[in-house]
Amino acid sequence: MTRPSPQTPDIEPVPPLTLSPEKAAFVIVKAREFDVKEEADAEPEANRGDDDALGVLAERPDDPVEFELGSFIEALTEDEQVDLVALAWLGRDGGTVADWTDVRREAADAHNDRTAAYLLGIPLLADFIEEGLNVLGVSCEEFEMGHL
Repeated sequence: MTRPSPQTPDIEPVPPLTLSPEKAAFVIVKAREFDVKEEADAEPEANRGDDDALGVLAERPDDPVEFELGSFIEALTEDEQVDLVALAWLGRDGGTVADWTDVRREAADAHNDRTAAYLLGIPLLADFIEEGLNVLGVSCEEFEMGHL
């Protein structure tokens, strides 16, 4: 005879992700590399004219980190891309596990073929994805430590 296990009402079940923690960690690591390059490329405001400021914001198609990260995101399945966007939104907006279903549904509704470009345009992308994973109780710290 099996007994039903007591359920704790305060603990939300962790929703399944189609995006593996390893893939999420790869995006986090590469997004951090991309952010560091962006900061290193920017000169102090005092040394830059108005025309130069526009150049910092321009796309650089020859950036290998940007190319690698964009290519990786584009190669993900649609469900994995939706998870990635939803994780970024969940982390950015301070969501909870209870918000995941709605956030993911919104990300699925907004999905298009420009996901990589959209994500690469989000400042602090790595932090937002990592926070989204933390909210869901998923850690990719072990993978990150081996690749930083």
